[in-house]
Amino acid sequence: MIDLLKNKEVIFFDVGYTLDMPASGDWMFTNRFLELAGEKLNQRTETEIQMARDAGLRYLAQDHLIQTVEAEIQNFFDYYSIISDQLNLGLTEEERNQIARDRACNMENYIPYTGIKEVLSTLSKTHKLGIISDTWPSIEPQLEYIGVSQYLSFTTFSCFVGVFKPDKRIYLDALNKCGVPAEKTVFIDDAVRNLDGAAALGITPILIAANPASDVETNCLKIRNLRELIR
Repeated sequence: MIDLLKNKEVIFFDVGYTLDMPASGDWMFTNRFLELAGEKLNQRTETEIQMARDAGLRYLAQDHLIQTVEAEIQNFFDYYSIISDQLNLGLTEEERNQIARDRACNMENYIPYTGIKEVLSTLSKTHKLGIISDTWPSIEPQLEYIGVSQYLSFTTFSCFVGVFKPDKRIYLDALNKCGVPAEKTVFIDDAVRNLDGAAALGITPILIAANPASDVETNCLKIRNLRELIR
């Protein structure tokens, strides 16, 4: 076990690009979306696609207090409607519904990183483990699917708090649930801004760069694989 963890009691993990990755290479542009969007998507420029993404994400951020998977599906239906309209993809109502339901319910959209069950099983013997994730209610079957639920003592999901990281309410919710002082906790995430938000409250940050886009300069400890935690 790395030295940084030896005087800690709780380890919080992000999920995306920490415990798993998207099967399509993109969290929102799933394989089902790419299949139905077809050649029209390929005809759009990167700038056009990014503008559509930004519009969709602005919509999702307006009201993130989502309590059920059915509400999540409706949220995604609206998101993909925005994407379709912005990019003139011509997706029908039925197609948008299919994509939204697949995004929420098809666990094959997620690929767990190799060794995560071994790492969490090992760490759960010495630490309490938790999740702090920007996500939707389908995260619960997702964590079951990737095989880590049994190792978790507490979870903080943005959809139940109503705000995204790095809003301090996310971290305060997690600290309240674990009942441990911030200085006795660690948070592992793939985004420096999220780690900065945690560090501002006294949580020790660790950057995971399993995703090459996350391999940036940082003052905090950086790992590329969770297995580095137990070596």
